Amino acid sequence: MIELDEQQQAARTWFESLRDAICAEFEAIEAEAGSDARFEYVAWDRTDPSGEPGGGGVRGVMKGKVFEKVGVNVSTVGGTFEGEFAKTIHGAGEDPKFFATGISLVAHMANPHVPAVHMNTRFLATTRRWFGGGADLNPPIPYAEDTEAFHAALAAACDAHDPEHYPRFKKWADEYFYIPHRKVHRGVGGIFYDHLEQDWAADFAFTQDVGRAFLDVYPRIVRRRMGLPFGEAERQRQLEWRGRYAEFNLIYDRGTLFGLKTGGNIDAILMSLPPMAAWS
Repeated sequence: MIELDEQQQAARTWFESLRDAICAEFEAIEAEAGSDARFEYVAWDRTDPSGEPGGGGVRGVMKGKVFEKVGVNVSTVGGTFEGEFAKTIHGAGEDPKFFATGISLVAHMANPHVPAVHMNTRFLATTRRWFGGGADLNPPIPYAEDTEAFHAALAAACDAHDPEHYPRFKKWADEYFYIPHRKVHRGVGGIFYDHLEQDWAADFAFTQDVGRAFLDVYPRIVRRRMGLPFGEAERQRQLEWRGRYAEFNLIYDRGTLFGLKTGGNIDAILMSLPPMAAWS
């Protein structure tokens, strides 16, 4: 295992504890629906291009009655970026050594009335150190009440740290979670931030609050919608919307590219893809 300094270990510990809390809550929702579905965890190791141990992670996946497919991954990796890719990463142009730890979550729901969701927060170190991440809601059938609740939770987390965070990070999400070739947004937005590096302790506290906000608001939305009836038309709408989601993640998503370029676990990287999708 790669050696971690105090900041790296603190970040890793937080992301793993957030994973545990989220998975426990999602399993509780399945139990409430009369399902015995539970997360299955698979650990993976990474070898750096140098041949040295390069860290690894744990892929967690659950397929149940409410969550058709949900993946919650944590990873802690380090080593050296290969080739020209180093020049695309903040602070790695002169020195390709890197460290990254984080949590990544994508949930695809059985009921089209329940929005799919993405959440990712991370800490990276090159010659610079920064936090990044965000969350966005992806409903096949949008409800204003759900959109407002999701944004309100993220706005409260932002406002507790800096009143400029939410408008800035919401705009960033609107620009990032956009499918240019379709000329549509991926969902109803959320927040996205990167290269947060002004004050490590403050930035870490903010990143923790983003995770806590997600853990608070998304289960409430799921419980609100998971019992609604739906038919074939709603299911088809959901499958086609998932197609848009898959297009974004395979073509534009930075996390997918980072994972592939750094020798991550393929199944963990592509866990964000839906179990079923349709293109008409």
